[in-house]
Amino acid sequence: MRKALAAGLIGVAALSAGCSQVRSSQGYLIDETLLTSIQPGVDNRESVGKTLGRPTFAAQFDDREWYYVSRNTAQYAFLSPKVTSQSILVVSFDEKGNVAKVERRGPEQIARISPVSDKTETLGRKSSFFEDLFGNLGQVGTVGGVGGSGPTGRDGPR
Repeated sequence: MRKALAAGLIGVAALSAGCSQVRSSQGYLIDETLLTSIQPGVDNRESVGKTLGRPTFAAQFDDREWYYVSRNTAQYAFLSPKVTSQSILVVSFDEKGNVAKVERRGPEQIARISPVSDKTETLGRKSSFFEDLFGNLGQVGTVGGVGGSGPTGRDGPR
């Protein structure tokens, strides 16, 4: 009886270990004390860099916004991770480099993209596999509409 009970407990422990959830944090860890110390009109790029550190990334076309991104995910065993929370801290600067505003954005900024895996739609002519494969047959050497084997329509130098 004891052996069966011990084997059962080991089996239950092994099965429940496979269902454990793995959690991870990625990106910038926001410290509320440091965040509240950033004041629009008082701080500038240098003071923000010293207080919060380097941003996760800056705006692509102008350097007037810095983004600090943090994300928490969870996943079971071998499944894809799911985002449980996300926070984006945006620090905007004016032309002189002073802080204009500090705002926080949440998971509404996550883009949901579902690509189609079997084909890619393109504009233009639709051709079959065999048209793509054999489409250039007979096209080489017919520049100008004159037959022959060379690109000028002649058989070789004369």
